[in-house]
Amino acid sequence: MAIILALAAAYLVGSVPLAYLMGRWIKHIDIRQVGSKNMGTMNTFYEVGFLPGLLVMTFDIGKGAVAIAIARALDTPQLVELLAGVFAVLGHVLPVWLKFKGGKGGATCIGALVFLMPWGVPIYAAAFGLFLLITRFPTFSYSAAFVIFPVIGWLIYHSVVFVIYPAVLLAIPGFQYIVRVKQIGEKSTSLKDAIFRKSLRDRR
Repeated sequence: MAIILALAAAYLVGSVPLAYLMGRWIKHIDIRQVGSKNMGTMNTFYEVGFLPGLLVMTFDIGKGAVAIAIARALDTPQLVELLAGVFAVLGHVLPVWLKFKGGKGGATCIGALVFLMPWGVPIYAAAFGLFLLITRFPTFSYSAAFVIFPVIGWLIYHSVVFVIYPAVLLAIPGFQYIVRVKQIGEKSTSLKDAIFRKSLRDRR
């Protein structure tokens, strides 16, 4: 019973569509129909505002952490904790409240991995900052920085589980980010032009 409760709670926590609600409440828009058409942090920053974007980022990261914390509080096995992170991400990507049309789940992935691998936070932040400094492309930067988590799992936690799990979890948003970059690439003259931006406000 605890396992079912943990996974159901993880999905429901993950499915809370704060980015969508912020768009509706503040700008009276469907965040999934404007900008990058993604129900996520960066699109909220650009289309709704800085403070709403900051709130959405914090909330979406929190969803991944809270989902695993609930599973741990219910004293479930580690496998269930790991699955709770997956279910939270799936809840964000496929929210029942919005006919299963949500965001990519990147921030929720970060929350799950930060909860499980807290020593990875400064390393991930440094990798993200470096990519952002070079490309000025926030979405690409925090997506590319994800690859650091399996390395952290091996070098710091010495755990095969923490090498495999991040790779599996990140495959959910990863596929969508690849599609997004490909779409941008089709509109650009080269891959370099697609990835490297002139400024943080540059949205191609």
